[in-house]
Amino acid sequence: MFDRWGRWVHRRRRWILAVAGAALVFAGVWGTGVFGALSSSGGFDTPGSESAQAMEIAERDLGRDAADVVILYEGGTTVDDPAYRAAVERALGALPADKVASAATYWTTQAPQFVSEDRKATYAVLQLAGSDDAAREGSYEAIEGELTEAGGGLTAKVGGLVATEAAVNERVSSDIARAEAMAIPVLLVLLVLIFGGLVSASLPLLVGGLAILGSFTALHALTYFTDVSIFAVNITTFLGLGLAIDYGLFMVSRFREELRRDGRSVEDALGATMATAGRTVAVSGITVAVSLSGLLLFDQSFLVSMGYGGIATVLVCMVGALTVLPALLAALGPKVNALSIRRRKPSGDRSGLWWGRVARSVMRRPVVYALATVALLLALGSPFLNINWGGVDAKVMPEGADARVVAEALETRFPGNATSPIEAVVTGTSDRAAVQAYGDRLASLPGATDATVTGSEGTTTRIALAYEADPNSGAARDLVQDVRDVPAPAGAQVHVGGSTAGVVDTLGSLGATLPWLAVLVGGATFALLFLAFGSVLLPLKAIVMNMLSLSATFGVVVLIFQDGNLSGLLGFTATGAIAPAMPILMLAMLFGISMDYEVFLLSRIREQYDLTGDNTAAVASGVQRTGAIITSAALLFIIVIGAFATSGITFIKMVGVGMVIAIVLDATVVRALLVPATMRLLGRANWWAPGPLARLYGRYGIREGDSPAPPARSELEPVS
Repeated sequence: MFDRWGRWVHRRRRWILAVAGAALVFAGVWGTGVFGALSSSGGFDTPGSESAQAMEIAERDLGRDAADVVILYEGGTTVDDPAYRAAVERALGALPADKVASAATYWTTQAPQFVSEDRKATYAVLQLAGSDDAAREGSYEAIEGELTEAGGGLTAKVGGLVATEAAVNERVSSDIARAEAMAIPVLLVLLVLIFGGLVSASLPLLVGGLAILGSFTALHALTYFTDVSIFAVNITTFLGLGLAIDYGLFMVSRFREELRRDGRSVEDALGATMATAGRTVAVSGITVAVSLSGLLLFDQSFLVSMGYGGIATVLVCMVGALTVLPALLAALGPKVNALSIRRRKPSGDRSGLWWGRVARSVMRRPVVYALATVALLLALGSPFLNINWGGVDAKVMPEGADARVVAEALETRFPGNATSPIEAVVTGTSDRAAVQAYGDRLASLPGATDATVTGSEGTTTRIALAYEADPNSGAARDLVQDVRDVPAPAGAQVHVGGSTAGVVDTLGSLGATLPWLAVLVGGATFALLFLAFGSVLLPLKAIVMNMLSLSATFGVVVLIFQDGNLSGLLGFTATGAIAPAMPILMLAMLFGISMDYEVFLLSRIREQYDLTGDNTAAVASGVQRTGAIITSAALLFIIVIGAFATSGITFIKMVGVGMVIAIVLDATVVRALLVPATMRLLGRANWWAPGPLARLYGRYGIREGDSPAPPARSELEPVS
């Protein structure tokens, strides 16, 4: 099938390139409009949860209480100075009335939480005009330049929900431009060194460029059907660029190898390339897409939008690698080796000799290598057992950013958990005495410091509970559960909300969905790998290997981003907690991406096994012949992700760094040592399948085309 496809592309290469050129122009014009269509809201909350219901009830019955904009004022005098008050009121009074629905200050509320402990700082809470998020964003943009204007010797910094989202939006756009500017020149240099020629080196990078614009176009189209998070642009951009370069490297390397075979025409070489590397790209792309589809099972819109965007991006990469790239190879033919930087052609391919020595060493001592690598991966993964979960707030911004400065000041300099109280919304009773008694019971809970009524209308009352613990701590989450265990007033209902309650609900929702994710991704991966290799044990082994690699990655991520190791080098501030959606996102992406190298390695091993029937020789040959390419692909992917790991948004940096760690482990410890060691121990059982499944594979398997001639014995040195 893939051989025929390659020959079809060869015959229609001009038409394919013409269509690709038109699509590229369209993507460059329309696809880049995605930045104005993405949702800037986080999407980390769980719709339908108790905390979400608490917020909906409070907004419905008591009105919006969101801090759209928080302006932090600070001066040399205290808030008791009349000049201080006059300066704040003058600054707020100058704001357009049609853009600000309401403004609350210390002087209008007399609430003590509006004043810092030294009484030199205060804040104003603005609710912006607008019936939805987009309208409020428009109001903010209209007054943004006026918010930091304050006379009387005061300084003003701006934070709050809408202001933070706007700052994150702006940062995401600038991060993408900077990352691409950093990564692409380095990638070109490395590709030239890997291929030894400018033309062949430019092809994977060209596919990468197509993938970036294609991912923007796919995301833009998706915004017409569903909300897509602004963060999806970062993730899908480095995912698309990295995968496209991987696929381009596999395809171009195999095409050049096939061209070197005696008597091969360009059409024959392209057909053989598609039957081998093209098949690998198809299986890998489908596997990655299936893995990302698991994100669609979750309730959080952040994960769902990442799933949609990731699937679209992977499919764009795969289609580009299977159509545009082979059309380019067909058009170039032997000219793919043009503009070589090498003075003479090498007499033979000796790049795999070092990997051959590694393979032979593993074949001789498989038990030692297997035990050592498993022990290493388990040790690296052990810190994950101590993970602490937290929410996503302004602290994802770089240190010194105004939105983060405001958020940190409210948490540390003002009393009473100003931005993160636990809120109990009481409905169904107008008995103030009963509500007051309920509030007193909340205030008496261990760890609680005060319970204050912050809104009351009819039969609905909102109580804000202040507490001693950090909002991201386990103690705060335990307090949420204690609040929920307190009996409601007679005849009333209570919904407990707030940021910490939101984390509790998110953890519960994610935990309930994870088993379904395992069933979907594990089952689909097993089926795809079985159809690709006709084995029952290899898919199971691949899944286990991936979980070991992922556990090690998560353990290192906890050490870095929760505990703060390397925070100075990487340029972030550890908060002691990790947002629960992030490991889920990393799990879905990395499980699929790690299969990329697995499929490439197993394809070569299966190719040699079909030729020789010798499992040990086939494994050694597969490691030897793919080691350099997998290492090169991993290095290029690391460059791509490393550039995006410089993002100023902490959790995007965490995903980038985590993926770098995973790829390093996957391309070295797992693929070079653990996989061949376990395959050596399993022997011919690697390729076993029960009779009915063997017949199924024989009929429907995604099998190789005609296998190339086996390598000369001089290339594959003896295993023993």
